[in-house]
Amino acid sequence: MTASALTRPGERDRLSTKIAELDWRLIGLLAVIACVGAAMLYSIAGGHWQPWAAKHLLRFGALLIAMLTLAMVHPKWWFRAAYPLYGVLLVLVLMIEFTPLGYTAGGARNWLNLGFIRIQPAEFMKIGLVLALARWYHNHTAQEARWSWKLLIPAGMIGLPFLLVAKQPDLGSAMIIGLTGAAVMFMAGLSWRVIAAGAAAAVVAVPPFVMFGMHEYQRNRVLTFLNPEADPSGTGYNIIQSKIALGSGGLLGKGYGLGSQSQLEFLPERHTDFIFSTVAEEFGFIGSFTVLACYVAAILIALRIASLAHSHFGRLAAAGMTAFFALFVLINGAMVMGMAPVVGVPMPLLSYGGSSMMTVMFGFGLVLSTRVHRYAELPKGHGLF
Repeated sequence: MTASALTRPGERDRLSTKIAELDWRLIGLLAVIACVGAAMLYSIAGGHWQPWAAKHLLRFGALLIAMLTLAMVHPKWWFRAAYPLYGVLLVLVLMIEFTPLGYTAGGARNWLNLGFIRIQPAEFMKIGLVLALARWYHNHTAQEARWSWKLLIPAGMIGLPFLLVAKQPDLGSAMIIGLTGAAVMFMAGLSWRVIAAGAAAAVVAVPPFVMFGMHEYQRNRVLTFLNPEADPSGTGYNIIQSKIALGSGGLLGKGYGLGSQSQLEFLPERHTDFIFSTVAEEFGFIGSFTVLACYVAAILIALRIASLAHSHFGRLAAAGMTAFFALFVLINGAMVMGMAPVVGVPMPLLSYGGSSMMTVMFGFGLVLSTRVHRYAELPKGHGLF
């Protein structure tokens, strides 16, 4: 198909054209990461598909179809849904706090029990927040995005769910929400002076927040991160075992299914938060570096897709979705290496878990939609609300 044909709206609306416009490199990288996750889940289960590997692959297959379906959706529908979706998700987060439907699991009241299903609104809030921020910035000037009293609006849109989720307490999700929102504001053109002032304020606020704003077990995690050897069989156990697994793999690893830390169950949460430590133990530096290279390649491709979008909404929405994916990788990687406190952030698509996989795949559905409809223009103002 010629380039001129691709510029004709009638041609671009055809399903065959949309499928051809998908970035199959990105899709392939996501599939590779998910398959590596399934292989590791198979390994740590002692060479069995149950209880993790088979479900992991089935979820990915179903969500892959959902992602490709979302990629066919025109950005104008994402644009229209941005504020309503954010509002609905905010109500769901509030319902956890103020209604009996809130459900506690893993020490945090961060699930909503609707009877027929349990959902974790904080996971989907990441998508809702990115869409709402992208829509807000789409309708405002570059000067307003750089520095204006109106920035109190996106700051409030970030701050409210951040505080509610942190109170549950779900520090990992709260961090992703706050940092993703900050990344969108940065990419929208926020003044460097404001960024520097915000970073300085955060540094000053961290010590009192740790001492007086956190629950005791959260505070112990932070103090353990600073000195894990102080309680090697208690609060420091997770980080120490993760470091042992990472270091024992060496250059080429111990071999598939031969990792002692994971196979003998010394490594905690080896199928979720610390699965990357299992990769390093069994496949060494080369294997773990290769997995990280797949993540970096996916992030760079997604950012390239965002940069090619003609609409400001599309650019910011795709870049924001890429940002929260990158934050998952960065925080989990730092966590398993002992460079950050253990806050319950999984390695996306590699770790076992339905909620995080669903969020990531839906987010990449929007990224691919931006790729397929990169020539789409969206009007300023409130005409599409």
